[in-house]
Amino acid sequence: MSAIIEVHNLIKRYGHKPVLKKLDFSANQGEFVALLGPNGAGKTTFLRILSTLAKPNFGSVTISGFQLPNQSAHIRQRLGVVSHQPLLYGDLSAEENLKFFSRLYGLHPAKDRIAEILKLIGLEKRKFDLVRTYSRGMQQRLAIGRAILHDPEVLLLDEPHTGLDQDASNILDGILNQVAMRGRTVVMTSHDLGRVANLASRFDVLTRGFIQASINIKDLPKHGLLEYYQDVLANSDEKVKAHAS
Repeated sequence: MSAIIEVHNLIKRYGHKPVLKKLDFSANQGEFVALLGPNGAGKTTFLRILSTLAKPNFGSVTISGFQLPNQSAHIRQRLGVVSHQPLLYGDLSAEENLKFFSRLYGLHPAKDRIAEILKLIGLEKRKFDLVRTYSRGMQQRLAIGRAILHDPEVLLLDEPHTGLDQDASNILDGILNQVAMRGRTVVMTSHDLGRVANLASRFDVLTRGFIQASINIKDLPKHGLLEYYQDVLANSDEKVKAHAS
C-alpha cells in the first residue's frame, strides 16, 4: 500500500536551535496515527509543516502525491486541520461559519453537506447561535466540522481534547471514529494516552527531534500504551546515540 504521507530527512531549526532532526515518517490511507511525546519534542512544529503553515530547512514532504512547498495549494485542498485555536468567526453562527468555509473549499451547493456536518457534531439545534456564545467544547466540535467539511483525505489535529470536559471529549472521539471509519488518514498529537489508546491504530513517539519508536495497536505489549511510552522515553538516550552514529 502506498503512503498518503511520506516524510524523509526532515530538519527544522529556529535560529540555531534544532527542533526536528532528520525525521522520517509515513502514514498509509486509513491509518490513525497518534503522535506522542513530551512538551518541546517538536510535535506541533511537525504538524505545522504537514499543514503547510511552516517550511522545513531540509528534507522532503509528500502528501497525496504532491510535494511541499512547491505544491502547497494542491495539498491544502486535501487537508483538514484542527489546531489549538478554533479559527472560527465568533460573530457568525455555526451555519454561517460553515457556509463561509464551504465557499473557500469550492463546495457548490453545500446546503446538504452543511446540514450533515451540523448533525454529526451535534450542533443542529444551535446552528443559528453566534459562535462567541459557544462553550470551548462546542467551538472545538465546530472546528472539527470545519476541518472535515470538504471530506479531506488527511486530517491533522494538534491536541484537540485540550480544555474539553468529559462529555465534550467523548463527542469528539465519536466524530474522530467516524472520520477514521471513512478510510481517511488521521495524524493527531496528544498527551492523553488513555484516550488515544482507544482511537489510534498506530502510535509514534517523537522526542529529541525524531521518531524514536512506532508500533501498531495490535503489537502493543500486554502492559499497555503508557508503559510502552515510558519505556521508549527512558531508552531515548541510547536511541539518539544510535541515530547520530
